[in-house]
Amino acid sequence: MRMTFALGLGALLYGVIASGANPALAGDLSVDEVSALKEARAGDMGKLVFHKEARPRIEEVFRDKYGNAISVADYAGKVVVLNFWATWCPPCRAEMPGIDRLAGEMGGDDLAVLALSTDRFEIDRVEAFFQEINVQHLPLIQDRSSKVARRAGVLGLPVTIVLDREGREIARMQGEAEWDGPNAKAMIEKIIKMTAPGV
Repeated sequence: MRMTFALGLGALLYGVIASGANPALAGDLSVDEVSALKEARAGDMGKLVFHKEARPRIEEVFRDKYGNAISVADYAGKVVVLNFWATWCPPCRAEMPGIDRLAGEMGGDDLAVLALSTDRFEIDRVEAFFQEINVQHLPLIQDRSSKVARRAGVLGLPVTIVLDREGREIARMQGEAEWDGPNAKAMIEKIIKMTAPGV
């Protein structure tokens, strides 16, 4: 019940944001570039909301399997697709193989793909799920205290945010998607090209 309410509230709030957004995407993108991004939102990418202005970079830290502190700042210079999820969330579990494939196919110098677990128990359970579905490309990271999720305004799961090369949120999707599908990859490729240094 609580999760259903949170998801409904999240969808309502982001619907309001989407309806009030102007055609100027955060950063230095032109109107034509924003139009191209909107054209890339075919299929389930139609749920992707571009913000009126880039949101400040999240400074709170999360942890890897060894307890090391990591932050969004560690990925400076890359576009980041950051997925918030939990092992108890069926839609999260369903989309995780696709997120892993996206990381394998497109991750590199220009793109980081992260799946940040918000589970409150030990990371061993998250690791067991990754092993169960044979995750090959995603780092094992956890926001056990949910500080990062709260700072990002995550109201339900799954939520995926797109960060520019300075770590600022420029777009968000509430709900699951086919992140390794052609529509998602086309959109991400456009963002990578449009935010490339010197462009």
